[in-house]
Amino acid sequence: MAEAASGQIQARLSTFDTAMVVFSLVVGIGIFRTPAIVAGAAGSTDLFFFAWIAAGLVSLIGALTFAEIGSRHPCAGGYYRVVADCYQPTLAFMLNWSQTLMQGAGAAGVAFIGADYLMPVLLPPEWRTAHASLAFACATMLILLFLNYRGVKLGAHTQNLLSGLKIVMIVGLAVLGLLLAQRVHTSEPVVVTPPGPRLASALIPCFYAYGGYHMVMNLGADLKNARRRLPLAITGGMLTVVALYLLLNFAYQRVLGVSGIAQSKLVAAALSRATFGPAGEAVISIAVFLSATGFVNATIIQMPRSFYAMAQDGVLPRAFLRVNPDTQVQEVGLVFFGATMLLPAFVLGSFERLLNYVIFTDTVTIAVVASTLFVLRRRRIGDGGFQIWGYPILPALYILCLLGVAARVFTLEPNLALTGIIIILTGWPLFRLGRRLFHGDTA
Repeated sequence: MAEAASGQIQARLSTFDTAMVVFSLVVGIGIFRTPAIVAGAAGSTDLFFFAWIAAGLVSLIGALTFAEIGSRHPCAGGYYRVVADCYQPTLAFMLNWSQTLMQGAGAAGVAFIGADYLMPVLLPPEWRTAHASLAFACATMLILLFLNYRGVKLGAHTQNLLSGLKIVMIVGLAVLGLLLAQRVHTSEPVVVTPPGPRLASALIPCFYAYGGYHMVMNLGADLKNARRRLPLAITGGMLTVVALYLLLNFAYQRVLGVSGIAQSKLVAAALSRATFGPAGEAVISIAVFLSATGFVNATIIQMPRSFYAMAQDGVLPRAFLRVNPDTQVQEVGLVFFGATMLLPAFVLGSFERLLNYVIFTDTVTIAVVASTLFVLRRRRIGDGGFQIWGYPILPALYILCLLGVAARVFTLEPNLALTGIIIILTGWPLFRLGRRLFHGDTA
């Protein structure tokens, strides 16, 4: 009886809590790094903004697609559960296995970038070493793990504070940059590549910057009245993201020009220096640190619920089903995800290579999960809730765009794309092994 009670997840998150998780899952450090990559690929102001607007519209369609999936099939670890129920647990595990590795390493990478930005504010130059960066990043992750260990609601309160501060910082940087910074008059770069390939390359980092909203499905059992509120949370969170991204990119372009954006690897720092002078470094350092911390915390909140769903299918030990009735925390799942963040912290590569690996694996996985909407509709599962407008054209268009981005990444970085495919495929023998060990399957 105690086992059953310990495995019951109670809905304690509000619509606002969940919308803030969506916001921070999307707004990590991408908007502070990817505009330079987008500008370099686009080569013109018109194409630069077209890429951000097009990717934003496609991402909104994706958010509405996942809003309907979440409304029809709200449950713990929904990102895994819906694929397992619509297709089969083997495929669901393979996709979530790659997501687990990606999310853990990605969160660690974001924590490192946040630490690198914060060190100049707190430490003298001689103390800003690789060891100090490691210590700051690990301390950030451990503090957030501890806060989430104390309770799901405390983790959500932390998320709301971080997300609120992040919104204020982004709006403040953009508005003050437009009002105070002197405009840099630069000519458009001379490009000879046709617009089509340039747009395709520019869309890759844009989709990376807009990605992450789909993972909130893992909180389907934590959100009160999820069938009605999950669509509101996903849509509200993504509308906020798109509006802030366009505002900040408008400020980047007006102050720096597309050439200046392309030449500024840390474009937010360049905007901040132009706006606040020498104090600009401290301003943007704090902004990026808050943004990074919010992303790491949002990842910590939702990933253990995916382990819960996998344990329900007997792929992971039953210990992952245990939920503290007071705090609603999966203590084993939280510790396990903490390990997937802390262990890769010592072996991460460059941000640009991480981007291409993440976006390829992510787009393939998202396309498969998004396709479950057609199965849910055909089986009439969850009828009566939220429905996306323009079905089936808009969801199909969204999936085609995802596959197009994955194909473009494959042409640019075939080795990284193949690595992602191999990681997904290794999930099959791991699934069979898990079922044999933890579910007693002998077939």
